[in-house]
Amino acid sequence: MNFWQSFDQPIIALAPMEDVTDTVLRELLLNVADPGALHVVMTEFVSTDGLVHKKARKRVIHRLLVTDEERALLKAKNVKIVAQIWGNTPEHYQQVIKEIASEMEFDGVDINMGCPVPKVVRRGSCSGMIGNPTLAKEIILACKEASDLPVSVKTRIGLKAVATEEWIGHVLETKPAALTIHGRTQKQMSDGLADWTEIAKAARLRDQLGLELPVIGNGDVQSLREARAKCAEFGLDGAMIGRGIFNNPWLFMEEQRERTKEEKLEMLWKHTELFGRVWGDTKNFHILRRYYSIYSKGFPGAAELRANLMRSERVEDVERILRSA
Repeated sequence: MNFWQSFDQPIIALAPMEDVTDTVLRELLLNVADPGALHVVMTEFVSTDGLVHKKARKRVIHRLLVTDEERALLKAKNVKIVAQIWGNTPEHYQQVIKEIASEMEFDGVDINMGCPVPKVVRRGSCSGMIGNPTLAKEIILACKEASDLPVSVKTRIGLKAVATEEWIGHVLETKPAALTIHGRTQKQMSDGLADWTEIAKAARLRDQLGLELPVIGNGDVQSLREARAKCAEFGLDGAMIGRGIFNNPWLFMEEQRERTKEEKLEMLWKHTELFGRVWGDTKNFHILRRYYSIYSKGFPGAAELRANLMRSERVEDVERILRSA
């Protein structure tokens, strides 16, 4: 079943982000999310080439981990989870999707045709697909043939320049289960503002072609209210939120307010403790430092606390620092 067609309100989705949207962060966000405020979460994006090669697989397979605790929250809050994958070899996509469909409990698969990192684009992957629509279409169709899981696509409005209608027209020919569009070109990376008028053009093109698939906008969304307002203004079926969670980890709560020091430090500790419990020594602890700057601000003594946390090397260090906070 294509779950993307089952929503009767604007779809709110969590964007896939490198070293960010792992099972730990997803569990944290799901814990505080209000029922009905978040509909779809995505994994970190995973290389299909890495997954099919024995040695490389060990370095990337953790990106598809879903803990039992996260699984329970997904079920309780009726949130779908999608594995996002990338690469440029159709056969590798098929091999990976067959494994995902038969051995992992994902609700869908999303193809990354939007990551703008230059070294990846030069290899013809992710945003690089925009310059090779023939291969892009071959990959989407190969993915659809590999299993019954709905196959969606996340992409951008162009490579070096805006080419929304031409590029999206190619993608729509393959009839993906859903289409998420980031309102910047690959060349822009994260610079400037996302152009939602271009995203809207994609939705209108979908309508002209008589297709029934959700078009989801992505770029610069900072709140649920803004997400829903953009869907209404630009005639979209949903909005995907990414970097907005760095400003507000409580973003998926309907009632927004300034969090107290106690609430911020409680979230900080939950994040740290869960990271240590799930990953142990298998993942770089320094990944957490980006979150410490989020939690430790807006209260007296925050700057000193943040400075101490930025020097932490292990869970025990953070526990000791928080005791004296």
